[in-house]
Amino acid sequence: MTLRATVAELVREFRASGRIVVVGASLAGLRAAESLRAEGFTGSLTIIGDEPYEPYDRPPLSKQVLKGWVPADHTKLPRMREVNADWRLGVAAVGLDRVTKQVRLADGEQVPYDRLLIATGTRARQWPNPDEAALEGVCTIRTRDDAARLQKALAASPSRVLVIGAGFIGSEVASVCRELGIAVTVVERGPAPLAGALGGVIGEIAAQMQREHGVDLRCGLGVSALEGDSAGHVRRARLSDGATVDADVVVASLGSIRNVEWLEGSGLAAGFWGVGCDAGGRAFDINGVVTDSIYVAGDVARAPHVLYEYQFLAMEHWDNAVLGAEVAAHNMVNLEPHYRPHLLLPGFWSGQFGVNIKSVGVPPFGDEIVVTQGSVADRRFAAAYGRRGRIVAAVTFDHGKWLEYYGKLIERSGPFPPPPPGWDRPTDAKPVPAEFPDPRVPTAIPDVVLTGHAPSERKAEFRPRRH
Repeated sequence: MTLRATVAELVREFRASGRIVVVGASLAGLRAAESLRAEGFTGSLTIIGDEPYEPYDRPPLSKQVLKGWVPADHTKLPRMREVNADWRLGVAAVGLDRVTKQVRLADGEQVPYDRLLIATGTRARQWPNPDEAALEGVCTIRTRDDAARLQKALAASPSRVLVIGAGFIGSEVASVCRELGIAVTVVERGPAPLAGALGGVIGEIAAQMQREHGVDLRCGLGVSALEGDSAGHVRRARLSDGATVDADVVVASLGSIRNVEWLEGSGLAAGFWGVGCDAGGRAFDINGVVTDSIYVAGDVARAPHVLYEYQFLAMEHWDNAVLGAEVAAHNMVNLEPHYRPHLLLPGFWSGQFGVNIKSVGVPPFGDEIVVTQGSVADRRFAAAYGRRGRIVAAVTFDHGKWLEYYGKLIERSGPFPPPPPGWDRPTDAKPVPAEFPDPRVPTAIPDVVLTGHAPSERKAEFRPRRH
């Protein structure tokens, strides 16, 4: 038998009788499991999740669920195909032994694997004072239970809601409050809402939108303390400028933490920014050597992207979870030269204050911005981000039909300012500084995080928000 035939036989044998473990009963975990079966893997498949629920969709939690349109327990993800897996739900992975190839669970069980997919995603950053965080009415929003609890609190018609943090989730919560007729105060450490993700120019537009819809927006401030009544219910917040805000509900929207603690001591390149991997999803060890049996997908993965000078990107977006999981699953049951790269052009959307905001590319990679179409005054426009003469991202407000056009320009490393699409051009299309916050100042962590740096360039390091 030739070497080629021997290798092919080994692949067939693994597909038939290998053991694959997926840690993370998430969107990425489910889609990876489905893709493994679609790729012909018929061996043992185990899916481990710390929540007691099967994978559910997170975007509706801060939108439809909070509005009361959809119950939190009606967000289960549809199955694309049967996965025939051994589900271990409600028990967290707490350790990884790469020598014996075992995942250790919180209940003491050891789950063996031949190949492992890490899809543990992120969790909400909690309010830092445990006693204040335990007050009734202090909420975060990340899980199904979080959304159900906050929806119930909003349905009780509180006199005022305080949202700490004006990133996408915080801004969406504020928008829902105004739709429900609830008074809301938003406190943001940075210069404007969304400034960490989209820059100060767009952030100022977002600030105007919030104030136009009756939001009491206070930027450049932090929250010093939360205070409760004798019954243990939150009643007010003290701000860093000495002012107080009375509120019955407080939503701490302080960004996310990647779930990597269980990998401590494993020897993988795992830390604050996630788990390092190559463009095919194969995890790196702490020395930068690619592993053969461990893969990463979803929010917890950070991989180099060819369009962004091979800087490592961690992308907390729906499409990234799905497509990254499909690529990782394919590569887990194939060998070279059949590996595929995951080179998704990042994108996201957010609905708030009656406007659909969409983006493509990596806005924080740019240092200039130009409005290319439409009218900022009408909240219906497109804008492009540039860096060193090429377009690197675009954002639209109720103008999403043009995202494909800008996406193709970004993929071709098109010029900045970009060529006009032909019509709907603003009268003043002059590039200006995008005004991203100084990365050395604690503000919001953008949804697309740049980590690492080219030796001759600035270091794009976005630090966690501190309120």
